[in-house]
Amino acid sequence: MLSVKALHTEYPGAGGQAIKAAQDVNFEVPEGKLFTLLGPSGCGKTTTLRSIAGLERPRAGEISVGGRVMFSADAGIFVAPNQRNFGMVFQSYAIWPHLNVFQNTAFPLEVRKQKLSRREIEERVMRVLHAVALDELAERDATKLSGGQQQRLALARALVMEPQLLLLDEPLSNLDAKLRERMRFELKRLQRELKLTTVYVTHDQSEALALSHEIAVMNEGRVVQIGSPREIYERPRNRFVADFVGTTNFLDAKVLSAHGGNGHCQVSTPFGTLDVQCGETLGTNTAVVISVRPEDIELTEQAPARAEGINVITGTVHGKAFLGEYLDFQVKVGDSVLLARAHPSLRTPIGEPIHMRMKVEKCVAIPNA
Repeated sequence: MLSVKALHTEYPGAGGQAIKAAQDVNFEVPEGKLFTLLGPSGCGKTTTLRSIAGLERPRAGEISVGGRVMFSADAGIFVAPNQRNFGMVFQSYAIWPHLNVFQNTAFPLEVRKQKLSRREIEERVMRVLHAVALDELAERDATKLSGGQQQRLALARALVMEPQLLLLDEPLSNLDAKLRERMRFELKRLQRELKLTTVYVTHDQSEALALSHEIAVMNEGRVVQIGSPREIYERPRNRFVADFVGTTNFLDAKVLSAHGGNGHCQVSTPFGTLDVQCGETLGTNTAVVISVRPEDIELTEQAPARAEGINVITGTVHGKAFLGEYLDFQVKVGDSVLLARAHPSLRTPIGEPIHMRMKVEKCVAIPNA
């Protein structure tokens, strides 16, 4: 298990001031799980990963793997990167162009202190090339590989050392969209089959949601929420998480009353009273913002029956975008425009009225801090 406690990492800025890249970062990764650090550029996720790898020396905190302390500011411990037995794949794959696939993969084994026999090296290299589906290309020059094959070769080179921990820094960002999607499945398969404890860094929300067992969302050097992909997406704890992970609508609101014990509360909004999901106890008159995803807004041309009339708002179609399997609707209500997602069979013209019903359990009240 990887444990990161109270990690602080900083570096000098251009004017001599300290840039606080990671501040009080805490998380644990169970053995065999894939944990993602997700956030915008400059949020501290890569600095945190490099601190785990030993490529940055933090100012404070502790990092341990499997009970072995790799770094401790208090105890004065700093294990060198080449003694941590971690595998790392960077955004640029750093493949040796003058070596073929087999030679690239074998290189880390040939330069290690504990020498292996030629036969042992060949067995380990071919085993890992088979895992990444490159065994039939073992003799091919690295320069003649496609982007996806180069990415798998970089993975193979990291895996051949049988690392205790695998660290991946934006490994799919250089691939085109379709190949990136395909490689997500490959990565997930490899991680699951090899039971690799993995820390993955990305700014791509879809990538994080598709690959991770758990996600830590970072902003301005701090972890602002940790949870499963579903928890992060459906129960964001603050406005930043709701806005950064996926697309959402925000409605300013004020708490009117809480329903007994079911986690719901009633709020007033510019569009009227709504029943919403309250993740924590919120007092009457507390200012909140309601997050509701476009796919959780049901659009109908006919007004819902009275029994189905909870959280119904009527507006006017302001704009539409056809995206193949769905349509994005912009619906104007007063001075506000809300985004909703519907099946392409809904053909309400621009300028025509339309009714929106918002699912109570999908309307999340977030303290307006």
